[in-house]
Amino acid sequence: MQLNEKKMSKHPSKSAIHHKEPGNETGRPEEAGTIPQEPEQERAGNTGSGEAGLETGENPVNDTAAEAPAGGEEAAKGGESSGPEERIAELEAQNADLKDQLLRKAADVENFRKRINREKQDAIDFANQSLLLDLIPVLDDFDRAMQSAEISRDFTALYEGLGMIARRLSSILDSKWGLKSYISAGTLFDPNFHEALMMEKSSAVTEQTVQMDLLKGYTLKNRVIRSAKVKVLDPDPSAPAIEAPKAVEDPVEAEGEGKPET
Repeated sequence: MQLNEKKMSKHPSKSAIHHKEPGNETGRPEEAGTIPQEPEQERAGNTGSGEAGLETGENPVNDTAAEAPAGGEEAAKGGESSGPEERIAELEAQNADLKDQLLRKAADVENFRKRINREKQDAIDFANQSLLLDLIPVLDDFDRAMQSAEISRDFTALYEGLGMIARRLSSILDSKWGLKSYISAGTLFDPNFHEALMMEKSSAVTEQTVQMDLLKGYTLKNRVIRSAKVKVLDPDPSAPAIEAPKAVEDPVEAEGEGKPET
């Protein structure tokens, strides 16, 4: 009988297994229907950490995982970065390259400045080239007239030849360059067009009048470039009568261009 009881104690019956209390899977002798309670301190700590994570939006585990690669990258960069000597050599090479570029640019600017000055001087020196080319044929005419006068000794032919040369020269200057002469004898004195070199009292005039041209005046495109040098009659009733010169038509006004500008 005692042996049978021992065997029974070693092998519990199925009814005993089926009557195991729910929630007591560990086999601890707890009361049926009770839930194991966590310690208050552990529960408070878990709650606080969860609320802090929700409020700040941070995940301690993720932050730690994110910081780990950053440290690794810095270490990798530190390993790949060159030493101070190599960095200094690289900067010296860059400095030498920049100095070379600066010298080249300075040389280019200096060459450009010299070329501009040379072109400017050439423009000044050869600005009258076209005018001189037009005057060269007139010089040729003078040479031929002189050679002809030496051979023939004919004053009349020389006079006519010089007159033809003068007319040709005036025509070239007038048609191509706008240079014209104007005659002032018989016109009222105007300081804008006349320069009085001589003056004489006369009762024949009531206003200052040009008696004669000592040197003709010239205009360039209706602008006076040389005033006429003239002799002027000044009105004076007590002076002896002097015949007043006849008015001479101004060639500029006769062509309908009006008076030249001062």
